Amino acid sequence: MRGKLIGYFNCIFRSQIFHCLRRTVMPITCPIDFHPLSTEEFATLDYTVMAHAFSSQRDLGSLADEIIYQSDFFERLDGSGFNVAREVPVLVRFESFSKTYKLDLVVNDMAVYELKTVAELTKEHLGQLLNYLLLLDIERGKLVNFRPNSVDSKFVNSPLSGSSRRCFSTTKERYHGPQSLVDLIEALLSDWGTGLELPLYQQAIVHLLGGREQESVKLPMNRRGRELGNQRFHLVTADSAFRLTAFSKFPRGYSSQLSRLLRASPLDALHWINIDYHEVTMTTIQR
Repeated sequence: MRGKLIGYFNCIFRSQIFHCLRRTVMPITCPIDFHPLSTEEFATLDYTVMAHAFSSQRDLGSLADEIIYQSDFFERLDGSGFNVAREVPVLVRFESFSKTYKLDLVVNDMAVYELKTVAELTKEHLGQLLNYLLLLDIERGKLVNFRPNSVDSKFVNSPLSGSSRRCFSTTKERYHGPQSLVDLIEALLSDWGTGLELPLYQQAIVHLLGGREQESVKLPMNRRGRELGNQRFHLVTADSAFRLTAFSKFPRGYSSQLSRLLRASPLDALHWINIDYHEVTMTTIQR
């Protein structure tokens, strides 16, 4: 136990040193300085906020577009004395890569509300809001869905702090690709932390490996000489590609599935990168 604690604090220390030496600007910025909320404080605030969501749907029905509910919800909250901001930008940067997300509503510089007009809320919607919470290093937010006959909503809680997500180990005994890819992955995660949505990591890696030329490459696939069409790959080198996952437990047979995909392609290797909260595993699948 003592060894694990020492390792954890050494990891935090190295992460802090990395930032001091490498960064002159923050990798994630937002114009709002969020104030932390306890579970009880969020519940108290949310009770009043949600009353306006129900009022909005009572007046507008359940068939309006998302932007209509957003505008009406904003006006009701603003008119009731809340400090409310809409379409709040969150800028994420790493080297020459940048991406801007927009938060639907932020109430009292504390609570993030993500609005939807869908048949039902899914894991993808929860993942979207969780991604925002992790980027901002705040603990909780809420999804609000106006499409059902009665407004549906779900609380979303962030499982880890930003400092904890930047403390990870890299397992690469079965990796046989370029060291530059390892360095890129470790530097990116040291800046942003683990746990974010995979498309964000993928877009950054693709950009830094060469841009849209890499992203849009489609390679011919065949089975025993029979052409099957073109499959999209994200290249690392001319004869190898990478694939990102975020499994907390590896699915049975996934490595075999990658091998089959590789055999049907003209590539020599696939570099499988799995990003869990505290462990990054890099594996090379070869012909």
